[in-house]
Amino acid sequence: MDFAFLATQMVSGFSLATLLFLNASGLTLIFGVGRIFNFAHGSFYMLGAYFGYQVSAVWGLPFWPAILVAGAAAGIVGSASEYLFLRRIYGRPHEGGFQILLTYCLILIFDDLVKMIWGSEYKSIAKPPGFLGAVQVGDVFIPTYNLAIIAVGLLVVLAAWWILSRTRAGRIARASAVDREILGCLGVNVPLTLTVVFGLATALGGMTGALAAPLRSVTPGAGIEIIIDSLIVVVLGGMGNFWGAWFGAILLGEVNAFAVAFVPEWSSLFSYIVMVLTLIFRPEGLFAPARIRKA
Repeated sequence: MDFAFLATQMVSGFSLATLLFLNASGLTLIFGVGRIFNFAHGSFYMLGAYFGYQVSAVWGLPFWPAILVAGAAAGIVGSASEYLFLRRIYGRPHEGGFQILLTYCLILIFDDLVKMIWGSEYKSIAKPPGFLGAVQVGDVFIPTYNLAIIAVGLLVVLAAWWILSRTRAGRIARASAVDREILGCLGVNVPLTLTVVFGLATALGGMTGALAAPLRSVTPGAGIEIIIDSLIVVVLGGMGNFWGAWFGAILLGEVNAFAVAFVPEWSSLFSYIVMVLTLIFRPEGLFAPARIRKA
């Protein structure tokens, strides 16, 4: 085991962590702002991958604009789902149970829809021109597309921090998580705010699906695979904790990368081991605020 191997695995883990974070941050945003547990968030990741395939591989739009179109299309579907379905159960007794049941039904619906439209065969998207090779740093070869994914993730982190912390829209979104009734009394359209947040979060999931498509096959059921890892990231970071999701994704990505390298036959277990240990010793999340840990 040498430095080149360690560096390669670390970069691989960081690129995986970036994809996990991009998807999990949408899930975290929905829960942190609207207290909505969107179990179907992985389905919007899947829809984004299929929209990206349709726009890029079938219609021939350049890759990077296709990523944006796929994200926007997934966001529109997400906004419509919130408006037509989730909004109907807000405020009901046992709302959380209704949310899980409803969003699980959405998973089944979206899986069948993509089979009806695109079939059950695996699809793929080619990497964009200019990102097919690797960058050599000493003895380490880093795929350029992985570097592009990491760069996109960093841009999203900075943009999300700026929007949530420095803009009026971000302050309104954060306030809606504290007290919707008071916010409504101040003249803010709270239902519209929740719909917009849900749309933005699902657009982020859709963009992530399209971004990951050149590395993974586009297939029905892809949403289930990503939602499990995304939920683990959210558990590690603490429900609704944006920065916690970022650090949780890095931890999980690196654990997976080195598990695949050293014990590939058992690698799928390590994500669950990390989650179980977290739930036992720090159930509120590794990066939950101190005031929560003391409660």
